[in-house]
Amino acid sequence: MTDLVRHAAIFEPADPPRAGRIIFLDPEGEALVTVAEPTTDGTAATRQVPARHLPVAEAVAALARARADTRAHPASRFWGAVAVVALQLLTRGRILPGVSPDGHDSWRAGPLDAGDLRRVRELAAAMPAAARAVPVNEAGEPLLPEAEPLVRAFLDAVADAMPRSPGAVRATGTRAYAAAAPVKVPHLRRWAEETSAGLDSGVRLSLRIEAPLLDDDPAAVEFRAVAQLHSLADPSLVADAADLWHERATGFWPGARIEATVAVRRAARVWPRLEALLERAVPDELTLSDGDVEDLLSGAADRLAAAGVEVHWPRSLVRGLSARAVVGDRDPAPSDLPSFLGGQHLTSFNWRLALGGQPLSAAEMDRLAEAHRPVVRLRDQWVLIDPALARKARHRELKPLTGIQALAAALTGTVEADGEQVPVEPAAWLEELRRRLSEPQDVPAPAGLAATLRDYQLAGLRWLARMTSLGLGACLADDMGLGKTITLIALHLHRGGSGPTLVVCPASLLGNWEREIRRFAPGVPVRRYHGAGRALADDGFVLTTYATMRLDATLLAGHPWGLLVADEAQHVKNPASGTAKALREIPAAARVALTGTPVENNLSELWAILDWTTPGLLGPLTRFRSRWAKPIEGGDSGTAERLARLVGPFLLRRRKSDPGIAPELPAKTETDRPVALTTEQAGLYEAAVREIMTQIEGSAGMARRGLVVKLLTGLKQICNHPAQYLHETSPRLAGRSGKLELLDELVDTIVAEDGAVLVFTQYVAMARLIERHLTGRGVNAQLLHGGTPVARREEMVQTFQDGRVPVFLLSLKAAGTGLNLTRADHVIHYDRWWNPAVEDQATDRAHRIGQTRPVQVHRLIAEGTIEDRVAQMLAAKRSLADAVLASGEAALTELTDAELAALVELR
Repeated sequence: MTDLVRHAAIFEPADPPRAGRIIFLDPEGEALVTVAEPTTDGTAATRQVPARHLPVAEAVAALARARADTRAHPASRFWGAVAVVALQLLTRGRILPGVSPDGHDSWRAGPLDAGDLRRVRELAAAMPAAARAVPVNEAGEPLLPEAEPLVRAFLDAVADAMPRSPGAVRATGTRAYAAAAPVKVPHLRRWAEETSAGLDSGVRLSLRIEAPLLDDDPAAVEFRAVAQLHSLADPSLVADAADLWHERATGFWPGARIEATVAVRRAARVWPRLEALLERAVPDELTLSDGDVEDLLSGAADRLAAAGVEVHWPRSLVRGLSARAVVGDRDPAPSDLPSFLGGQHLTSFNWRLALGGQPLSAAEMDRLAEAHRPVVRLRDQWVLIDPALARKARHRELKPLTGIQALAAALTGTVEADGEQVPVEPAAWLEELRRRLSEPQDVPAPAGLAATLRDYQLAGLRWLARMTSLGLGACLADDMGLGKTITLIALHLHRGGSGPTLVVCPASLLGNWEREIRRFAPGVPVRRYHGAGRALADDGFVLTTYATMRLDATLLAGHPWGLLVADEAQHVKNPASGTAKALREIPAAARVALTGTPVENNLSELWAILDWTTPGLLGPLTRFRSRWAKPIEGGDSGTAERLARLVGPFLLRRRKSDPGIAPELPAKTETDRPVALTTEQAGLYEAAVREIMTQIEGSAGMARRGLVVKLLTGLKQICNHPAQYLHETSPRLAGRSGKLELLDELVDTIVAEDGAVLVFTQYVAMARLIERHLTGRGVNAQLLHGGTPVARREEMVQTFQDGRVPVFLLSLKAAGTGLNLTRADHVIHYDRWWNPAVEDQATDRAHRIGQTRPVQVHRLIAEGTIEDRVAQMLAAKRSLADAVLASGEAALTELTDAELAALVELR
């Protein structure tokens, strides 16, 4: 069906209307049809074309979607716009019974109001020539229909085809108007004509609420709803139902009473209380109980309005009551902010009601709470009471908030109350705290720092100093290479005697941290808590790894820490992992997360980091997913803006490309380098697709997902080198892989120019093959992977930085973060990662502060393969890296068989 709308669609009316067809002029259609088409001189000509026929009821959904499909044919998009109007009319109940010219039962679209008629005329005026083509008549004459009658006929066809239900049997006493098969009903023609009289004039129902106020006693107030009828053709023509029935209303047509009855019946479907009007000889008015009024105020009036039935309240009854959640207005400003924000004190949280914007006094709130009817006397006027507002007045005290919850409410302007998000009004002291978070603090670079901070690094220090002084955690999420380490060292020096700083980082970064501390903070004690004989210190820096921290979490938790730092904090993005749980057990006066990628795959990772730095800020994970993640990942920009306001003070994100951040960084040039598969690779690729796709088509659930991952992994390995895919132990490497041949060319050029290169691959096995190949060619290379000991890693980094080895082969997971490898002026991604942010981090090993030469990035992509298609997808999503990034292979496992086949097909 999706492909059909790419061809021209024409409409063929029929009798009855529901028998009409949509004809798609498809070159591969199974039938030939002779159509009359407009010519450039305004006449019509005929031609015979292949086509496919679909009943209107089957085609309408696809046409409606085609309206917004840029690939659809203009004629299909046009009929899609008409289909949307037809469906909107059905939703509003705008259908009337009729009898077709041949005597068949049929529904018609109507009554149409002035707006509907204007829309029909606009559509008719915009009809493209191709949409006006129709099959030739029985005489074979190429006659073209008028545009507006053709649009009306299509609306009638949709109206006749869609709403066929047993309810019509009760209305007519026959199977007519309910069965799909045509029923001959010529005897109902007069009835249908009376019912449809004034088809384009129609009536609309509204309810006028009356409440005579006899005195100041609320018990004397009586409510009733009076039925009013409005002419759709002439909005100024209004009459009470009583006047219409007793023929006191002028300007209405004979069938108006039937239409009014139908309108009341439609309204009763929305608010069943109106069924009582249908039981009266004249559906004129209805006495309302207090429950009826409360029902209207609680939402029934809004539902009626959505169905076209307005509810008009008396002007003597004021509806100006409003409620707002207020936080902290009963509390003094806390004297100890770290203690307050740490959750040791609670903040008042209550409803504040206002009338006309003016807050109610305590006595007025009590009067409202004690009211037993939906009206109350306040400030010398009668006020209608929404039951929801009355409940807020009775239960105005809400569950107190923690300090961090109160601050979150002030930041976002909303808070959860009674299970829904409502606007919030923070107390003056809370608003002042919110303002303080956004104001810069004048903090000089500490005297003990043996370096000059760049302006953006000094700004980061001031921000960290402000947050940690308030007892709040923070996440410094600068791009890799912008100097997060030196900024953190400066923070430790600024905090002075607040206690030792514990840094938890990947094992590969221990040496870097120690060197940086000794270089920029000489004299500050620094100790590694790693390996055998490890011991803690009472001052300075203590450096440990995530693995050691997990083993000794209890011991580390018993030590008083002034500052706890999680470097490469994406290592704890899974809050259910043992590492993340162990890190949460260690208390500290302040917590700081350092990461270049606060979001790698989804927003839940952001929650994991910020819930560690500032517990309670984003609430429980399940609530975060429902309130924030799902709407944002679904494209809700308003929710994304509110989340940005909430996390903004706690997350500092700077990029190398930001103005004024690092103008001294040399240029970075990124190039996609396509390579052709060898004959061997192409054969293996196609065989793998055939074999595993056959298995996938016969599987489901977890088994299918596993097969999809197996297929994707296998294809990427084939693209790398057949020897990797075939697990060969002593392979011949040269001449079998287009990528390896291009790698040779790049490496030869780089080495000849006295350059240095980082070669990243996600497969250690492939890295070993490359190392063997380069060594055999006489190229000096070294390989770092997850199994490389810490000491050996540091030695290899120094060897490369000293210029003794020009080619550094690296496993992406083991070396994609933290390392400083500015000797390299080239980066080669031998195979693509699924996430551009992770790939960028690896590139930043070379393109970072300290780099003095332009960096060239080469991405090797096998032409016509899945790598080619994924490269296109990554290029499209790179601009969204700050929002929601693709979840990689896990997302591709959810593709349909057809979508997956299109993705992996060798082209």
